[in-house]
Amino acid sequence: MRLFTALVIYRFVLPLVFVAAFPGWVVKMLRRGGLTTRLGERVAIYSLPIDHEPSGVVHIHAVSVGESMLALKLIRAWQVEEPGRRFVLSTGTATGHAVASGANIHGLRVTYSPLDFPSMVRRYLDRFEPSQVVLIEGEAWPHLLLECSRRNIPVRLVNARMSPRSARRFQRFASWLRPIYRQLDAVAIQEPEDAAIWEMLGVAAPKIHHTGSLKFDPGSGHRPTRRNEFQEMLDAIGQNRPVILAASTHPGEDAWIVRAICEACPEALAVLVPRHAERRADVKAELEAAGHQVVLRSSFSTRSLANPHAGIQPVFVVDSTGELADWTAHADVVVIGKSFLSVGGQNPCEAILAGKPVVFGPHMENFQPLADRLVASGGAISAGDQNELAQALTKALDPDHARAMTAHATALIQAHDGATQRILAVLAQENSGSF
Repeated sequence: MRLFTALVIYRFVLPLVFVAAFPGWVVKMLRRGGLTTRLGERVAIYSLPIDHEPSGVVHIHAVSVGESMLALKLIRAWQVEEPGRRFVLSTGTATGHAVASGANIHGLRVTYSPLDFPSMVRRYLDRFEPSQVVLIEGEAWPHLLLECSRRNIPVRLVNARMSPRSARRFQRFASWLRPIYRQLDAVAIQEPEDAAIWEMLGVAAPKIHHTGSLKFDPGSGHRPTRRNEFQEMLDAIGQNRPVILAASTHPGEDAWIVRAICEACPEALAVLVPRHAERRADVKAELEAAGHQVVLRSSFSTRSLANPHAGIQPVFVVDSTGELADWTAHADVVVIGKSFLSVGGQNPCEAILAGKPVVFGPHMENFQPLADRLVASGGAISAGDQNELAQALTKALDPDHARAMTAHATALIQAHDGATQRILAVLAQENSGSF
């Protein structure tokens, strides 16, 4: 009865949310170039002939760029174990679709995930007939789960994460959510203490597997690598200068972080990598209003540096998608975005894997267990305000302090070594709905 009532409410609210969100969604797609892709797939309308589609293969659902990159990491590891295995990767954003399409993985079909309306989900499943569905991190859509259950298609959630804020919200509505989450055939969690929240949401204890984090696994996937073309750009702006990189910045943070960088080390080169590349115009305007010369990676040329403003240090803005990991390899210190003036934080793992000292703000809710352990072990510095950020950067630039930080952080990340293989072991039982 509670499932029936929850579905009635959901089916009433979903169209209203869709209509309200549609204009903003179109604007985002225009900014990100998504309107040139097969957007009909969002409503389960396809242009490819059905006999060209991979039928009966593993489907992986990943919404954002970050989740798409995790999905690609999982697919590559799976294909090492089973060469020739085919996959369908469905994404929810244009940038995620672009990253997945640009990966050039043989045997991978990239599509958009259908909106969670019953008719669209049914058309999607009728077309592809997946052998199993793998959800990355948290995209558990009710109609998809229920329709897969009806068709005996196993659904597994991997790299499952639940921020304290989300956990409190989910706990409040747990009795309504249990009938939905009970449909999951397995949940691979990052930390052992996360098991309690998933049991509360109705997932049976034998279906919950502590695998560690796919994101934090240092033993598989692409590791940050220095690129000659990146170093040439940095040298053209200013050779032999400390590089302080702000990763995945959000609105309001850019000039704020640069101000702290200038206070900590006036000779340093500030490199900003906005979370969304389409913010480039806003970031540029904000920095120029604060008195900085801005060099964009997308329009970089030595001519753009021919007439530098006297006495003004340039700020380099990396307005590209999918390059962040390799840019961190060129930094001396990495500042984690969305952790100072916003809520949630971004992933510090790429910087740690690159062997760089990490500084973040007080808002790392999406990575709270890891952030707390990093600070407690001396593997990262948490700064509460702009003055503290400047002081933290000064510490992190000290070579001895930097070596100690990176050693502690790397040791902590090693706890997740092998997570990818443990996740693959959970997914290997694809024809069974139980463990």
